[in-house]
Amino acid sequence: MVSVSGTTIPDSKLARDVTQFVRDTEDDLLFFHSSRVFFWGALAGRRQNLRYDSELLYVAAMFHDVGLTAHYHDSQRRFEVDGADAARNFLKAYDIAGSDIEKVWTAIALHTTPGIPEHMHPEISLVQVGAGMDVAGRGYEDFTDSQRKAVVAAYPRDDDFKSGMINAFYEGMKRRPNTTFGTFNDDFLAFKDPTFQRADLCSIILHSPWGTKKPIA
Repeated sequence: MVSVSGTTIPDSKLARDVTQFVRDTEDDLLFFHSSRVFFWGALAGRRQNLRYDSELLYVAAMFHDVGLTAHYHDSQRRFEVDGADAARNFLKAYDIAGSDIEKVWTAIALHTTPGIPEHMHPEISLVQVGAGMDVAGRGYEDFTDSQRKAVVAAYPRDDDFKSGMINAFYEGMKRRPNTTFGTFNDDFLAFKDPTFQRADLCSIILHSPWGTKKPIA
């Protein structure tokens, strides 16, 4: 059992089943990433003295990128929603309160939406904290060197992770570009595909069917 500063993966049937499901569903890059997200989130929660359900945090962290996997490449919904729904359906087979299932759903659905999760339940905010740390290094200095080394030793993050993660996002969303509107997910498509055209809300407003009686300044 991996332990980092007293933080461990919950020892429960649900956690073990989640681990097996995600291990069978994701490649090494996403599985190790999701595992690290749990530890970064859990360690941040302990540092901030937040009261959170470790099992719920683990489920949300492990499912948060399931929507990027090949099974969902032809989906026309946001990948976050696909992952959130997968977690919700998985949890229905267990004795989990509906309100807790919705916490997990929301944590996954909002993990790429800045400015909102940090004002919600810790299980929701900490998934975003963990994902931001692992992908973009947000809050990197808040973790000790020993914590970082221990997590990466258990769940490797090699030199190819950065480009690998960009590719995973691109492959997961290139067939559903419209779902990236209003998020930073369109950055991945713009980076990988020079023909990608971002949607522009101002243009959408100006060309809406609503008429106007005055010129636009």
